Order: sequence, then C-alpha cells, then structure tokens
Amino acid sequence: MGKGVKVAVVGGVFAVMIGGAGYGAYNIVSALDGGGGGSAGAAETRRSGPPDKEEVRETADAFLGAWEKGQAAEAATYTNNAADAGVLLTAYGEEARIARVDITPGVPRGATVPFTVKATVSLDGVSKPLRYTSALTVVRGQTTGRALVDWEPSVVHPDLRDGDTLVTEESAQPPIEAVDRDGTVLTREKYPSLGPVLDTLREKYGDRAGGSPAVELSIRHATDEADTPLLTLAEGEPGKLRTTLSAEVQAAAEKAVQAYPESSVVALKPSTGEVLAVANNRDDGFNAAFQGQVAPGSTMKIITAAMLIDNGVTSMNGPAPCTDTATWQSQTFENLTGMEPNEGATLANSFLRSCNTAFIKLIDEKPVDDASLTREAQERFGLGRDDWKTGIASFDGSVPASGGPDRAANAIGQGQVQMNPLNMASVTATAVTGAFRQPYLVSPELDGRQLAQAKGLPSETSAQLKEMMRLTATQGTAQQAMSGLGGDIGAKTGSAEVDGNATSDSWFTGFRNDVAAAAMAQQGGHGGDAAGPIVAAVLRAGG
Repeated sequence: MGKGVKVAVVGGVFAVMIGGAGYGAYNIVSALDGGGGGSAGAAETRRSGPPDKEEVRETADAFLGAWEKGQAAEAATYTNNAADAGVLLTAYGEEARIARVDITPGVPRGATVPFTVKATVSLDGVSKPLRYTSALTVVRGQTTGRALVDWEPSVVHPDLRDGDTLVTEESAQPPIEAVDRDGTVLTREKYPSLGPVLDTLREKYGDRAGGSPAVELSIRHATDEADTPLLTLAEGEPGKLRTTLSAEVQAAAEKAVQAYPESSVVALKPSTGEVLAVANNRDDGFNAAFQGQVAPGSTMKIITAAMLIDNGVTSMNGPAPCTDTATWQSQTFENLTGMEPNEGATLANSFLRSCNTAFIKLIDEKPVDDASLTREAQERFGLGRDDWKTGIASFDGSVPASGGPDRAANAIGQGQVQMNPLNMASVTATAVTGAFRQPYLVSPELDGRQLAQAKGLPSETSAQLKEMMRLTATQGTAQQAMSGLGGDIGAKTGSAEVDGNATSDSWFTGFRNDVAAAAMAQQGGHGGDAAGPIVAAVLRAGG
C-alpha cells in the first residue's frame, strides 16, 4: 500500500484513509460492488443509468492515478471487484517487479477509456523498459450506484485472463529455438497461432534442448498452460528443438484460419504421422486443433463406413438406401435440406452425398451392436483410449458405446462423439493408408516416449474408403472446395449441430498425395462453407 494510506473499519465495512489531497478523506468499500472510490460519496443520492462523461473521466483518472502511484489497494476500490483487482494490482508491483509506472489516458470512446502504460521492470540490478496499451470501461455499480471500473484482468495487461498473474523471475525452463523439419526457425511473430504451442514445447523440452534459463516478465496462467513470456530482462541461451512442422504448410494454415472466426486446422503426413501444421484462430487462445472436444458431424461417417464394411453389413458398391427420414428407437433423423432420396443408393453414393438416413438404417443390421462403432474407433483408428503422446497436450477423441437414440446419432458424428481436427486428420490418414500412425509434433526419440498403437484397417476396407473419399472430392459434397487441386485427392464434409446455436459447426477432412488435413470452424455452416476452403488451402501448400 502506498505511503499515507491506512485501512480502517467504518460502520462494518473497510475504508481506505488517504493522506493528502486527491480523493477525499474516506472511500467506503462496498462488499457487493467491490468498490468504494469514484465520483460519488456514500452520502450522495444513489444514481442510475450509464455513467456520464464526467463520471467516466473522474473514475478512470482516480483508478489510473492510484495504480500509477503503486497504491494497489486504493486503485482496487475504484473497481467493481476490489478483491480480485487488489490481488493482481499488488502482484504488478511485487511479484512482477514493475515500477516507475507512467499511465497516459487516451480519448474516451463512450464509457471505454484507452490508455498507454510505460514502466520499468527490474530484478537483480537489471532493468528493462515496458510499454503497452490497454483499456478500461466504467459502469454503474449495481448496489451503490457509483461509477466504477468494470474489472477484468485485461485492464492491467491485454493478454491477462481470469486467474492469471504477472511474475518476473528466472524462467523455469531455458528458452528454445524451435525449428521446422528443414531447420527454418519458427517464431510467434511470424506464426502467431503457434504461440501457445511454442510455450508448451519450451516448458516440456527446454531442459532437453541444451539451453540456459532467461530472466523474464511472464504471465503465469491459472490453467495448466505454460507461462507466456512478455519481456526478457536477461537473455538465456536458447536450445534448438526440431519439430515435425513445415514452415510452408504452417504459413498456409495460419493464413487460411484467419478468414474464419473460431476455426482450427491440422495437417500431417499419413505415411509417418508427423504433424506438418497446427493453427487456430480463436479469441481465447485455446489450442482447439489438438485439444478440442466437439461433435465432428458427418466426417465421422468415415469411421462408420469402415465399421459397416468390416462387419460385413455392406460394401462400397453394396446397398445403402437413402430415404427422406429414418427412425431409430422413436427418434426421427433427417438429411440436409434439398437432398433427393435414392432408395437404390450404394454406400459410395450415400457417402459422397452425405446421406444421414442411409447410415442410420444400416447400424440396425446384424452383427452391429451398441459397441461396434467404439471398437472400430479404438482398435482400427487408435481413437478414444487416452494414450496419444504427440509431444504436447492433446485429446485423442471419444466414441463411447451408446444405446438408444445416441447409437444412431453417434454414427453420423453427433450424440456423444467428440473429436478435434487432429483426430480427424488422423482418421483420414488411417483410412487412406490402412495403417494407424499416431500423430506427433516432436520426435519420440527426444524423450523416449512410446507412441500409441492400433491394428489399422484391412487393405480392402482402406481401398474402399479411399475411393469413396475420392468420389466425394470429385463428384460429391466436397467437390467445390477441392476443385483445382491436382494429384490424388479425397475428402469428406461434415456439419455438426450444437444445442443453442442457430448455425452448425463446419467440418472438413481431406487428403492430397501424402498430406492429410482436417479443419473445424465453429458456427461456420456446412462443411464446404468454411472448413473446406481451409483444408484446401493447406493441402495446396503441402501436397
């Protein structure tokens, strides 16, 4: 707490007593609003409605002024969450060792005030300047009517999220220089969505790459994420870490996802399992490409088709009637709007048109049971066993054995099935090669980890799946997205309905020569609308 600031208890609540002129003799901290400073005193009439320009200016000036002076407890009283604000603002000066703070407010935009922070970070006689911009918003306190800063950790630094804090110390792991398969250096500046991946690689492999620790100002996340460095005070010696990524394919993936919000993509080599690219365009920074757990829609029909073929129910040229509707245990399923029924359809025809009813009718055939799809996913495609070791955190899919309506829903990638682009890129790789090769981003030789194993597909099943995917890319639902791509190509589209969303998630997976890729765009519509162009761009770069 800054000089001249004392804490007392007044009328059963905390009050901050300020020495000198500025904000008055007492600022009552409301337990419900979390604040006590601002332009309205306790005795004033409770105000309502949005704060006016004068209140916005006064509240912002009071908060920024106290923060600038290092008066964390005082600054917190001007927010609507004094407890959380006080913790983070205290850490700003103590654990983060940020001092000589100079904050310059910008021109307010309504109730939002942008500002620029200039400061100095110091540790063990080493200092570095720190500069960044952020913003705050002033709101009306719900119980007191005071104008207060609407508290978010991002007020203190734009990269902070709930539960995060700032620390300045010697890094837990030495820095790394991550390079692609050909030795090209991979940086977060050039490949922004790789940032969280590079942080995780450093945390896991920094001590194996041969470097020495740095002294850094970092964000320490509340989750299991690796620390995010913000400023280096003393350079460590980076160790070199070779990844399986391709700088060229990664660049294409980064560009492709930028066209669609909340999208993710993964590309890999079917012949080896090596990951060539991983990119995300998400506001939350989550690596949904590797860790997402959502329904994959009709891309799941690759696995379902394999299960039907392997169990002798039908074959690529065998019957798979596409009807208007299909009823399974009292639940009625339909196809996408505009799909013409075809009672004489083959599995290949129903696959390339993505007919839901054909697949739902076939899962009632013997010897298929509630666990058949689960066995196919686990034993043939290596999914859902929680044993993938990619080099960073990843989710390896889930296809639980389900009865009732979920048995039918699972077959078309809804129900209880959960996947991410990494999983579906691997599914495509297994389908077209017949062999399951667990995807990985860092060679297992670096740390001796054992990659997951599965028996893969019979050659005749793989050949049929590959041909059906080729037909889908050249004559079916994936034709438009894959047009213009040369070489050996194949694909499968998907759209997954999510409760509460008016628009379905867009899914697409495909291959071109020895590259397989899968993408998802949340609320992106049909598979070819958003995810399709992403996959096509990545295959164009890598194939």
